[in-house]
Amino acid sequence: MVCAIMAIEDSPETRFTLVESDQRKSAFLRTVVRETKANCRVLSKRIETLDALNADVVSARALADLRTLISFCDKHLNKSGIALLPKGENWKKEVSEARQEWKFQADPITSLTEPKAVILMVKGVTRG
Repeated sequence: MVCAIMAIEDSPETRFTLVESDQRKSAFLRTVVRETKANCRVLSKRIETLDALNADVVSARALADLRTLISFCDKHLNKSGIALLPKGENWKKEVSEARQEWKFQADPITSLTEPKAVILMVKGVTRG
């Protein structure tokens, strides 16, 4: 939502899709979209039940372990897309575990708020 609001001025043509299975949270997000006029749609479903989104960028916060997130990326990212995935201090272990099933490039970007955490920039996801 924050990115969609920020894009209103600098990139109003950029469209965002938010996936939120909690109906209460979805209603809140729709209210924010309506009031800010963000170029955004809210899907009130579980991400694993959606048809492929063909997204340029996927991001998820506190949703699942990296192996599961990579499976969502495999389904929803377009071929040249990237994923931006915040991960805590055990991120190296999660990358290692995910690589047992998947091939992908993961570039860690150190978090500005938590030095042991990272945002993983993931691309090139394929089944391993």
